[in-house]
Amino acid sequence: MDYKQTVTAVLATALDGQLTADEISAKLERPKTSDKGDMAFPTFTLAKLLHKAPQQIAQDLADKLDTTAFEKVEVVGPYLNFFFDKGAYSEATLDTVLTAGANYGQNEDGNGGNVPIDMSSPNIAKPMSMGHLRSTVIGNSIAEILTKNGYHPIKDNHLGDWGTQFGKLITAYKLWGNEEDVKKDPINKLVEYYVRFHKEDVDKPELDDVAREWFKKLEDGDPEAHHLWEWFRKASLQEFNDVYEELGVKFDTYNGEAFYNDKLAEVVQILKDKNLLVESQGAQVVDLSKYDLNPALILKSDGASLYITRDIATALYRDRTYKPAKNLYVVGSEQTYYFKQLKAVLKEMGVPSADDLQHVPFGLITVDGKKLSTRSGRIILLAKVLEESIKLAGEEINEKNPDLANKEEVAKQVGVGAIVFGDLKNERTNNIDFVLADQLKFEGETGPYVQYSHARAESILRKAGNVDVTATGNQVADPEAWDTIKTLADFPAMVKMACDELEPSVIAKYAIRLAKTFNKYYAHSKILTEDADLPARLALVKAVSTVLKESLRLLGVQAPDEM
Repeated sequence: MDYKQTVTAVLATALDGQLTADEISAKLERPKTSDKGDMAFPTFTLAKLLHKAPQQIAQDLADKLDTTAFEKVEVVGPYLNFFFDKGAYSEATLDTVLTAGANYGQNEDGNGGNVPIDMSSPNIAKPMSMGHLRSTVIGNSIAEILTKNGYHPIKDNHLGDWGTQFGKLITAYKLWGNEEDVKKDPINKLVEYYVRFHKEDVDKPELDDVAREWFKKLEDGDPEAHHLWEWFRKASLQEFNDVYEELGVKFDTYNGEAFYNDKLAEVVQILKDKNLLVESQGAQVVDLSKYDLNPALILKSDGASLYITRDIATALYRDRTYKPAKNLYVVGSEQTYYFKQLKAVLKEMGVPSADDLQHVPFGLITVDGKKLSTRSGRIILLAKVLEESIKLAGEEINEKNPDLANKEEVAKQVGVGAIVFGDLKNERTNNIDFVLADQLKFEGETGPYVQYSHARAESILRKAGNVDVTATGNQVADPEAWDTIKTLADFPAMVKMACDELEPSVIAKYAIRLAKTFNKYYAHSKILTEDADLPARLALVKAVSTVLKESLRLLGVQAPDEM
């Protein structure tokens, strides 16, 4: 039963065409507490239209309303407060959840449209730090949310496996590197060389010239440069995949920047054919003044390509291969201007999906308020954080439930889940100052708290034994359950909102809200009392367990049945 539609319909009749249904629906509010009703209609904005005081308008409307679908309707000052029929509402909500199961909230709004998601995209020969967490888990969750809304996401790990940094890395390796050292500890050794390069070139700027020469050699197919590049790439991917496996993140493609090297000539040719390339100080640029943007630098004066050259080739490839409904780039907020330039160039080129290119920005992860940086050597390794989080989760589980059968598996689910949830509960554009201990708490707005709430629901169902939980006829009369039932009914709207806003925090905050209402219900009600209402109460518990598990899944977090 969609009470918002019902409230809108009875108000539309009472207002006799003075507001459209859409105008009425947009004004409806959710009272902060259930004692003030379940939906409210404010009459302030009608005062000018009807030339009456808002309080009088509310009373006049109340006298005209058909209230048969509601428990009651109250006038409180300028508000009309609608109280839903709790029995009918709880029955309709629980029946819908239990019938649909994990598919509850699913819709087909996306109509199967392809959505490539440029995400994670670590740079080869650099370790995955906490700075890589955000793009990875935000992109993964958005993919799950898009699927729930009927789209077909394509997770593209657009590896940073090309560019001037490889000239720097090859230069550093040739100067200070040792093959045996790199084989023993590939990533850490390569980072050590990379950091040293940036320290040394402060006093020796000629190193930058050497690095540029090596990158040009790499672009021109020099055998030694290509061999070193291939070795660095392979060693990096092995370490990256260990982290992805721990996070439970999989990709549909790993087409890194190097994949597009043989596609750059066509990009340059298209730009020339459309008379978009102009020379500027020896370099080739696209004038974007009509977009109030700086020129986009396409080719350096030595003919070398840049990030944007390869990103144009990438966007062209995705346009032709996927015919995307949306083309998403989950990349930090500091790149916002760059993506405006990229989109503008693609529009000038006439790429069909240019208008559907969308930068999905996110804030920084900081530690003690300071930004992480590979170049400066300030790195917190993601693999180490996950390892520590799993270890601490194991200690917590040992203390709370020492007899748990699969402690190691649950510790991993809780430890990794804490890191992922801890990121996604924040609105993605916000910066996050990372504190591991805060994310692992079993109380408060954390992943373990939501996981524990799900495990509690499963524990109640196990204790109930063979009570038949069916998907029909479940009216929960207990007023303590009311907020939980209303929260369950909100889930499909949250799924849509998270998709519309490309915002996983909508789901994370919803999961916290559902867990809180359920735990409050659990604290105030005897669920397992043997009476006629027991099956309905267990239906509510089953519905909560189902929706909490599905909410966590949409975030890329597992939901253990025991903790």
